Amino acid sequence: MIVFLIVLCITDGVLSQIRYSVPEEADHGTLVGNIAEDLGLDLTKLASRRFQVVPNSRTPYLEVNLENGVLFVNEKIDREQICRQSASCQLNMEVFLENPLELFRVEIEVVDINDNPPSFPETDITVEISESATPGTRFPLESAFDPDVGSNALRTYDITTNNYFYLDVQTQTDGNKFAELVLEKPLDREQQAAHRYVLTAVDGGQPPRTGTALLVVKVLDSNDNVPVFDQPVYTVSLSENAPVGTLVLQLNATDLDEGLNGEIVYSFSNHISNRVKDLFSIDPRTGRIEVRGEVDFEESSLYQIFVQAKDLGPNAVPAHCKVLVKVTDVNDNAPEITFSTVTESVSEKAAPGTVIALLSVTDRDAEENGQIHVEILGDVPFKLKSSFRNYFTIVTDGPLNREQADSYSVTVVARDKGTPSLATSKSIRVQVSDENDNAPTFTQPIYDVYVTENNVPGAYIHAVTALDPDIGQNALISYSILECDIQGMSVKTYVSINEETGYLYALRSFDYEQLKDFTFMVQAKDAGTPELFSNATVKVIIVDQNDNAPLVLAPLGKNGTAKEPLPRSAEPGYLVTRIVAMDADDGENARLSYSIQRGNENGMFRMDWRTGELRTARRVSAKRDPHQLYNLLIEVRDHGQPPLSSSASVLVMLVDSVAEGRGNGERGGTTKAKDGTLDLTLILIIALGSVSFIFLLVMIVLAVRCQKDKKLNIYTCLTSDCCLGCSSCCSRQGRARKKKLSKSDIMLVQSAVNVSGTGTAQVPVEESGSFGSHHQNQNYCYQTKHQRAELSYLADRPRRVNSSAFQEADLVSSKDSGHGDSEQGDSDHDATNRGHSSGADLFSNCTEECKALGHSDRCWMPSFMPSDGRQGPDYRSNLHVPGMDSVPDTERGKGFSSSFRMDIPETA
Repeated sequence: MIVFLIVLCITDGVLSQIRYSVPEEADHGTLVGNIAEDLGLDLTKLASRRFQVVPNSRTPYLEVNLENGVLFVNEKIDREQICRQSASCQLNMEVFLENPLELFRVEIEVVDINDNPPSFPETDITVEISESATPGTRFPLESAFDPDVGSNALRTYDITTNNYFYLDVQTQTDGNKFAELVLEKPLDREQQAAHRYVLTAVDGGQPPRTGTALLVVKVLDSNDNVPVFDQPVYTVSLSENAPVGTLVLQLNATDLDEGLNGEIVYSFSNHISNRVKDLFSIDPRTGRIEVRGEVDFEESSLYQIFVQAKDLGPNAVPAHCKVLVKVTDVNDNAPEITFSTVTESVSEKAAPGTVIALLSVTDRDAEENGQIHVEILGDVPFKLKSSFRNYFTIVTDGPLNREQADSYSVTVVARDKGTPSLATSKSIRVQVSDENDNAPTFTQPIYDVYVTENNVPGAYIHAVTALDPDIGQNALISYSILECDIQGMSVKTYVSINEETGYLYALRSFDYEQLKDFTFMVQAKDAGTPELFSNATVKVIIVDQNDNAPLVLAPLGKNGTAKEPLPRSAEPGYLVTRIVAMDADDGENARLSYSIQRGNENGMFRMDWRTGELRTARRVSAKRDPHQLYNLLIEVRDHGQPPLSSSASVLVMLVDSVAEGRGNGERGGTTKAKDGTLDLTLILIIALGSVSFIFLLVMIVLAVRCQKDKKLNIYTCLTSDCCLGCSSCCSRQGRARKKKLSKSDIMLVQSAVNVSGTGTAQVPVEESGSFGSHHQNQNYCYQTKHQRAELSYLADRPRRVNSSAFQEADLVSSKDSGHGDSEQGDSDHDATNRGHSSGADLFSNCTEECKALGHSDRCWMPSFMPSDGRQGPDYRSNLHVPGMDSVPDTERGKGFSSSFRMDIPETA
């Protein structure tokens, strides 16, 4: 319920105060009061006078409607959280109006409700009380806690009804309640060791709320019981000469108390004789009476032992009993053995019958009790030999071996014939001295030592161990390496051995690629006399380490970049090239995998990680593949730990056909050269007619001269057929020649624009006096339309199968000096500069004339079969003519085609 308490106004009109109260836990929206109405303010002027709450006095628990002045609960209020145990809990708020300024203070008291029950700190409360505690003894209990205040706070305690305790509830000066447990009746631990009650705390709310805890009263023992024996007098029989430690009697006394009050200690009474104390003993903890000395029937047949039992509690009272020990007569004198002389050690080479010891045997008994039988126990290489009367000698009875037994315990037993028979035994220790009769033996005949290559010189690699069953100097082993040669050098330059420990050390750093394993002998020798030794074989196996990176063998290119053409019509799976690599390591260190690291962002290619084949992953798309070049970075990685890798750069060029890819370099250069030649167009047109006429005249003259000299084959090669198709030329040479030509008779020169990448390089061309003055370009090769059609297959030839064959073919140039010597611009010079000789293998199909002239199609054809093993339909499918890739007719017309020039020496 919300209660309006007071309205206090200060007459100066500046400050007024109003107070409200609200119960805790009130729901959101609960009305506290109307500040405007209670202050008598005009509700219609609240907005105009800017009625508002002072910002720094706001509280999240209360809110004011600034339009009508209503104060309501904005958030549930927990009094215990805000004010803890404070008796008064108050929230303050200030509101004001302007024109004129009026400030109002609003106090809201939070009224406590009984929303919390009392609670104990622990659910189980343990109180320990001695059973000797007197009635009226008080024991304070832990107090319960109730966060509520006022009438809702903790009011009293209660306990389960019982006959032993009651509660006395008291109030402290601060008003808090606490309870004391008061003992009403004496406790007896032996009857009930623990008492359990329910302790209840009750608050003053309406209705009251409670909290409970389990009160456990443990009764502590007091020493109120005396030990009790089973019987006051014990009678036992004991044979005379009972050995020390023989049990005479096990006493047992009980005490109802617990702990130290019930722990009993046994002892002899003070009034027993010293002789009894010498003959018997009692264990103070167990009450076990044992024989301590030699009990002799002839000395006394009865002994009386008085024993007392006492607990360890305070004011202990002892209990007493008497033990009567009756001694029975027996054959109580055992034989006695006396050794006169004993040899400490005997050599393992001692002969049988060697005397070890001399002894005598006696028995104080008479007749049968004094008759003695003597023997040696166990299976030992010794025997007894009677000397005279009661003297015996111990002698060896067989060969000795110290390695099997370095010492023997010889036990001699003397037994009389009494009833019961008595026996005496004595033992001596005989040491067997060592002789050097065992050679050292290695733990294994062959040691396999695995050493990782690139080891640190001087590093420990293994240990050989030899064992010698001898002792002393006879077992002192020294190790050595037997001399032998490894790769022409002493083994001692490879490994060394510690002569004392047998540790092997590497004297050099091993290289698996140079030496995979080697074997040598080690010897172990003892220091005995004579010296004995044995040998063992050590096989050192060098373990490969991943210390060699893969080496890319193919494809090779200039400046580390291989160029590969890719037709735009290539199907998915088209073989672009194959990366060939090798690794000097072995095993997993040499197992290679291939991957594309860069340049394949649009997914044009895929790489077979095992074979290194680079293939297309999809068709070439004009939209997705606008660029003409793909600069791929191929990584070759081995599987060592850690892995090593190398990379190869492959420049893949998009071409309309494979043939275009061969001439792509020329076209790139000529494109840049166009602008430079446009200014010469008029001059070239004028010169073209003149050159054509001169060219025709020269051809006629040469034809006549060739006819005269019967060199029809050379004339044929000078025609356009030879410029584009040398196989027919060489074929006609083979059929028609009567004189074998040499390279000194001709000079074949090719001129072309070579483009590598984006740079442009112009190959210098020799000019002939007979051709150069009237020809637009003395290096053009003119051919008929029919002739160009015959070689149109060059533009459509398929991709080469093997990248290495492509590289070898590229090494061969169509230019030849014809003089036998390599000149710059000649094929001989090109091959020499590139450092390759493998290009010659590609000309296995040429005739001698073709090899001399360098014109046959077969000279340019790589010698390889298709990947499927079948013979291709036409060798032209694998034909490669450097500088002769297909060029559009329009480009040929502009003077960008390849050409050949042949100079023929004049004949008389």
